[in-house]
Amino acid sequence: MNADPYPRQEHPRADSALAVEDRLYSALALVRVVVTINMVALNAYRRDSFSNPTLALAVVLALVVWTAVAIWLYGRRSTRTPALLVADLLIAVAAIGVTPWLKSESFNATLPGFWVMGALLAWAIHWHWKGGLVAAVALSLADLLPREVVDQGNYGNVFLVLIGGPIVGYMCESLQRMAGERDAAEHAAAAAEERTRLARAVHDGVLQVLTMVQRQGAASGGQWAELGRLAGEQERGLRSLIRQQDTVPAKSGGRVDLAGALEAMATAHPVRVEVATPGGAVLVDEHVGSETVAAVKACLDNVLAHVGPDAVAWILAEATPGAITVSVRDDGPGMAPGRVDEAAAEGRLGVASSIRGRIEGLGGTATLQSGEWGTEWELTVPLA
Repeated sequence: MNADPYPRQEHPRADSALAVEDRLYSALALVRVVVTINMVALNAYRRDSFSNPTLALAVVLALVVWTAVAIWLYGRRSTRTPALLVADLLIAVAAIGVTPWLKSESFNATLPGFWVMGALLAWAIHWHWKGGLVAAVALSLADLLPREVVDQGNYGNVFLVLIGGPIVGYMCESLQRMAGERDAAEHAAAAAEERTRLARAVHDGVLQVLTMVQRQGAASGGQWAELGRLAGEQERGLRSLIRQQDTVPAKSGGRVDLAGALEAMATAHPVRVEVATPGGAVLVDEHVGSETVAAVKACLDNVLAHVGPDAVAWILAEATPGAITVSVRDDGPGMAPGRVDEAAAEGRLGVASSIRGRIEGLGGTATLQSGEWGTEWELTVPLA
């Protein structure tokens, strides 16, 4: 058995989300290096503001070491755990909290400064806007509570942190969602290409054989004629499946593919049905699609009831930007003029309610024409 050229992925969205997360943490590693260098330089410049320079130096060195450890741990999926994120945030909060003891209660800038961005962005990447908001609130409280006076500069920093964390988290979530949608689209495109290849193979082989059997059986007569008839039914069914292979899934954001639903009727009704639809999908509201398909089915039921199981019906769908028109025609003897109105007057409302009622309920029109050539319904439904 040949291997599937397009193996099924159990969690394609999760895989793509992790890939995006990996790249974001790689970018965060560079940010950590930059803010660490900035922290070391600023604290060296402001060394005279420390009441205990030795202890402050030890804290700065510890933060440098943690930066290297964090970059290494975040770079591996196996060690990128919630415990690591919590520890990262606690260290950032603690670095802010020890500032009053290392400087004075009237300090202006915290010891870590912008270094705490590493923990904030890590939470935003992993837990999106909620994680960014939680980390921002924790860091803001740690910064504001020890202060005797909150000036405009402190307020501005906290404000930027509170809006920056959730925004970055939302952007990370959007990137991961877009990556998942891209992978799903690529997988669908690959599957569609494979279906098209298989459809060509079926068309070039099986359908041609079935068509030849149908013709030869009809010409030979007898039991071969029955075999030819069965081959013809299978040939029509396969052609219907091939026509449907390029349609979109049945539902897409509350909309349905009417062309695909009409194609399915070629094999879903006892009457022999030939279907012709536009080359692509015809997306309509779900209610419009279900009512239109029900009206078409009612037309085919009338063909079965009044013409017989040996009848042939044709469905033709044409789509314009403002409306879709579906024609249903049979090869029966037709009906007498005014017969539909007479049936409605007699209380038989099948045609009036099942066909005209449904289409008029959608704001469309249902027109009936009949003659010796057969009967044709033309159903026009506006898409506005």
